[in-house]
Amino acid sequence: MERRDALKKIAYLMGGAISATTMGVLFESFTIYNPEQNYAYSFLATDEEILAEFAEIILPTTTNSPGAKAAGLGTLIPLIIKDCYPPNLQQVFKKGYEDMLTLSKTKFNKEFLSLNAEEKKLLMNELKQQTIDNNKEPSFFLIARDLTLLGYFSSEIGCTIAREYLPIPGKYDGNVDYIPGQKAWAI
Repeated sequence: MERRDALKKIAYLMGGAISATTMGVLFESFTIYNPEQNYAYSFLATDEEILAEFAEIILPTTTNSPGAKAAGLGTLIPLIIKDCYPPNLQQVFKKGYEDMLTLSKTKFNKEFLSLNAEEKKLLMNELKQQTIDNNKEPSFFLIARDLTLLGYFSSEIGCTIAREYLPIPGKYDGNVDYIPGQKAWAI
């Protein structure tokens, strides 16, 4: 199975948890990959570290499961952006990413990785509000949030620790009672 096919299936299973932009990218009919036509924004190791931290803010480590960093999302997000997103959305992502770094410097006078937990929360709330104000236009925040959810819940950690998982299932029972507080089942 190709990566794009796997992502489509996961996006379909997640339903309304991701934005229309991401669903459109994953379900759009793409032509054969042509590197000359692709914008292919190149990411640095520091970008991957920043994106891992961004993803960790969305899905932090808890007492019950490891967070987004442990699932390797700092590496996965750039890979999906480069390989799966069309040039116009790669540019939206790049500009939004750079705007987030600039906002961190202007608002807190610190680099993104130097922000404390409260400052990161304030920054995320501002990015979210900007996305709402832009009336559902594609944005860095939406793309990065969606890829965080897709990547995490399709990772080994997301499927075996964050969700209910039976490595060798027994008989099929399509009418299992839900126990309040129970995790969603991994497929």
